[in-house]
Order: sequence, then structure tokens, then C-alpha cells
Amino acid sequence: MICEKTGKISNRSFIFLFAFLISTSLISLNTLKKVNVQDIKISGSKLFSKNDLINNSSLKFPSRLISIKTKILEMELKQNLSLKKVSVNRQIFPFGLKIYLDTRTPIAYGEKILDGKKILGFIDKDGIFIKKENVEKKNLPKLSIQVFGWKEKFRDVLSKILIAQDNYEFEVVKITFSSNGFLTIEEKDLKTIFLGFNRKLIDYQLQIINNLKIELEENNFSKKIDNIDLTDPNKPKIKVFKP
Repeated sequence: MICEKTGKISNRSFIFLFAFLISTSLISLNTLKKVNVQDIKISGSKLFSKNDLINNSSLKFPSRLISIKTKILEMELKQNLSLKKVSVNRQIFPFGLKIYLDTRTPIAYGEKILDGKKILGFIDKDGIFIKKENVEKKNLPKLSIQVFGWKEKFRDVLSKILIAQDNYEFEVVKITFSSNGFLTIEEKDLKTIFLGFNRKLIDYQLQIINNLKIELEENNFSKKIDNIDLTDPNKPKIKVFKP
């Protein structure tokens, strides 16, 4: 503060102002300082190394801290490493780049075709495909569901099928999307169930599968079933084994 009598800055105010200017200068200098690999700090998951982050993003070193686009980096890592959540923060003190990684939990084996090649991996409850190398296999439980023909556009319908099992009585063991998108599932007792192309019907179809499962098991009829056609859920067709 300025003394009213002398018109001069008091010692306390001078010290505060000096410290403020020094800290501001340090912050400015640190934001312009270049980040190197050793300045990266990873938390959340121990699955990925610093090299994994570099190889799966546009990160280049050395780079000025202020020039690193955190949102773009988060998007790249989330997509390329099949992560559930990524948080990237620039830090002044201590200086560096802090990256938090949250991995996905597989609930099914997965298979997709990319450029004519078969790629094996896993699927989580959101219908996301996870590459084999992006899963901590030591903590991986034995999975009973298989998904074939995964594509990005099938994520939503796939997620609905996987989540429905928590609320319904049926137990899906296989989900298959043909090359032209025709959906077929295999239930533990009801065997093959044809669901077809119309994704808008999936909620209704799942309800019918649940009702059929309960009804047919009560009548001890499920062992006689060969397949069920629910492409038109209003007119379900059940094919039984011929004696």
C-alpha cells in the first residue's frame, strides 16, 4: 500500500509486489519451456508406457508446454488406445504433462475385419472394440460371449444386447453381424435367433426373447428348438427339430 503521509510504497507492499512479479515471470517462463519425454507423468493405468502414448498420438518432443493441444491429445489417445477416459493437464509446478488413463473392462471376446484382415480383441459394455494389446490380461476374467463382424456402426445395438442381460433372463453366448449387416445371436438354450437388419426393433426384440425364454423353459420346450426368427417381432417363427 502507498503511505498517505509519504506517498511511498510500504515495505510489505513492495515485498508482495516483488514476489508477485517474480512468480509471474517464472510461470511465463515455464509455459514457454519445452517438454521432453521425462516430463510426462502417467497415472490411472500402468498398462501403457510413455512410448505407447507417443506412438499413438501427435505428441512430438521437445515441445513448448503452452503449445500442446490437450483436447486433441485426449481424443487421439482415447480412440487409438480404446480408453474409457483420458485427462491431459499442463503443469507449471511441478513442470510437465500429467496424463490420467482409465481403461475399459472387457465383457466379451471380439473379432472384426479391417482391410481384409481378421483382428481379434475384446468388447466392453458400450460396444467398443478393444485391441488385445490394450487389455490387462492378468486381470481378465473368463468371458462367455463372442462377437463376430464388429463395426463402429454396430456399437449402439451391440451395447443394448450386452447390457440387456443384466435385466433379462436370457444368456447370449454369440453375436454375429454378417458382412451385409444381418444380425444373428445365439442364446444358451434358445439356440440361433435371427434379428435381421432393422436396428430400431432391437429393444422390442430383446423383450420378446426374454418372454420366450421364460415361457419355453416353463414348458420344458427349449431343448426342442432349432432356431427362432424375430426379423418381424410381431410374427415370431419358431423352428423345432424334427423327430
